[in-house]
Amino acid sequence: MKQIDPIRPWFDAAEDLGEYIGIRFGRLARGADEPEWFFLPHTDYDGIGGLAHLLRERGAHLPRLAQIKHPAPSSWLSLVAALPKLVRPLRRVKWAPLEGPTQLSTNQNPPAAVAWHVFGEAATMQIKRVCRKKGYTVNSFLLKHLTKAIRPSLADESSFVPWMLPVNLRGKVRRNSDVENHSSYVTVNVQSYETVKDIHANIYSALSRGEHWANWFSYRAGLLLTHGIRKFLIKTERCTSQWNIGGFSNLGDWDSEKKLDHPSCAGPWLFCPPAMCFQKMGAGCVTFQNRLSLTLQAYPALTTNSKVPRGWMQNWVKEIEMDLVSVLSDSVAMPWAAAS
Repeated sequence: MKQIDPIRPWFDAAEDLGEYIGIRFGRLARGADEPEWFFLPHTDYDGIGGLAHLLRERGAHLPRLAQIKHPAPSSWLSLVAALPKLVRPLRRVKWAPLEGPTQLSTNQNPPAAVAWHVFGEAATMQIKRVCRKKGYTVNSFLLKHLTKAIRPSLADESSFVPWMLPVNLRGKVRRNSDVENHSSYVTVNVQSYETVKDIHANIYSALSRGEHWANWFSYRAGLLLTHGIRKFLIKTERCTSQWNIGGFSNLGDWDSEKKLDHPSCAGPWLFCPPAMCFQKMGAGCVTFQNRLSLTLQAYPALTTNSKVPRGWMQNWVKEIEMDLVSVLSDSVAMPWAAAS
């Protein structure tokens, strides 16, 4: 029986509004200074599905993609419990004036303001080791330092910073293909005083409440809406459960045993979710063959100047490095790869 995708209609509506809905992927070939970028439409893929598609095109054997691990049950009751949050007034966070120029979004061109960074294997292992030692996820660790990195670009640097975090539902949601949209999301508001452990606890509290299922069933209920209503909700920035400054997505670990040895599969690989009118920056992470990559992009109406996300990236890497040095018993030189 053909499964109906409840997410695709939202990206169809966004594209009709002039939003660029391509998911950004990149591959840094051996000896290259810049990645080769690829874009796959979010109507047809989510992040995990898109990367799997690109690797399979290059001969990779990926019989089973990552599955959801959190035990929260799938239930429409989670949507009922979340209704008070859905009807709250939007709480927006203002950006400070950023170095320009800016331009209107177009559904034909990806954001021009992009930055990326790739960690070496040793640095990636240090990050994982520190997170295991401290009892939190790499996701929480990266989000804490990303939030601190962008604070100088906010009108109020002490403000809470709201993020949308996709949640992979493979294993509990069925689609016609394993590369199609299987993602819901949770939201988290990062306060300036919160530690990585605080952020980790907040993310897992949202998962335990079933917020990802509430949002998934909200998408399902959204199939009853007209195309015009979806466009209105996107345009007025009311298409998610809260207003978010951006989407932060981590595709996890891929091929840690380095079995994908075809030259066209060789990494590092990079990834970034779209930046759109209702969340004006995208932040993506993926660990491929034991090398963690970070990618940022800014919505064109925010800035088209890559100096802005490059500044965020420099701050992000600096915050990560400082935290590692403070936790590790002895300071170890960090083997960074080239970045842009």
